[in-house]
Amino acid sequence: MLKLFLIAGEPSGDRLGAALMAGLKELTEVEFHGIGGPAMEAEGLKSIFPMAELSIMGLVEVLPKYFHLKRRIAEAAAAAIALAPAAMITIDSPDFCLRVATIVKAARPTQRTIHYVAPSVWAWRPHRAAKMAKVIDHVLALLPFEPPYMTAAGMTCDFVGHPVVAEPLATPNECRLMEGSEPLILALPGSRRGEVTRLAPVIGETLGQIAKVFPNLRVALPTVPHVAPLVRELVADWPVKPMIIEDAATKRAAFACANVAIAASGTVSLELAANHLPMVIAYRMHPITYWLTNRALLIDTVTLVNLVSDTRVVPEYIGERCRSDLIALAVIALLRDRTGQDKAMSLTMDRLGLGGEPPGRRAARSVLAHL
Repeated sequence: MLKLFLIAGEPSGDRLGAALMAGLKELTEVEFHGIGGPAMEAEGLKSIFPMAELSIMGLVEVLPKYFHLKRRIAEAAAAAIALAPAAMITIDSPDFCLRVATIVKAARPTQRTIHYVAPSVWAWRPHRAAKMAKVIDHVLALLPFEPPYMTAAGMTCDFVGHPVVAEPLATPNECRLMEGSEPLILALPGSRRGEVTRLAPVIGETLGQIAKVFPNLRVALPTVPHVAPLVRELVADWPVKPMIIEDAATKRAAFACANVAIAASGTVSLELAANHLPMVIAYRMHPITYWLTNRALLIDTVTLVNLVSDTRVVPEYIGERCRSDLIALAVIALLRDRTGQDKAMSLTMDRLGLGGEPPGRRAARSVLAHL
């Protein structure tokens, strides 16, 4: 029986890992070991310690946990070395996963190592690929243009499709939750406290300007539990009161029924494309962070829909251009004509694998072919 050691460090990686495990079980007899969350455990993994211990972001949050995380890195590496699996598969979370891989490779140089989710070296810090190639043999990429960057660094790589193409869309019954004759705008200020704090006031001002043209405007704001109280506080003085959404069914309905979205920069643009919802991207960060990031960027757009479709039809208002007057004009233009974005969104979903074999099974086939 094939033995595999998997490591996921955060909820998105847990979902990727679970889909990969389900695909592998369809194709072969396999035994799973390692670290994962509830989704991977439901597929048969008994995690050697809770994955939640690794779901830490930001320097301030990591520092108090530094020595504990070092112990967990050593513990994970020791478990992988003792198992001597056919492959160790690390899933995203490079700060943790690649440190484990370094220890494992040093102890067992012939150990096969596979990393799921290519680093975005096409956007910034291209040296990461060469560094990763020292401890990773094979990469499973989510975006179709990533494999050449990985192979140039010395790894093999397969594009296996993006999980967004397999996510459920709203049912007709769910869509009724958002029925209405007036325009519906989806406000997506982000899922982290910092980005919500910076972006929510700009979106509020933007909605006030749009409401001058569309007086009966409706607004829906999907959020997540850990920032929901902050969101309610920040939108209290918005000129258009949003419907704040926390449950999955109503969120799906909002994505399906809205006319346009104002969204923080990130992978949410792909979720919007899956729902054929035109978007305006906005992002505000600390001026020093923006200056440093802008200097390091290798691309002229940060929106994945623009990158995957090889267009620039999704407007971006980032840094000093993240202004309510500019965003409002772009939203009003989309409410009147969305044709250009429709084509780009369809092309994006086609290129990400919509209608083909599910990404989890494609990833499983790539793993088995590599072995």
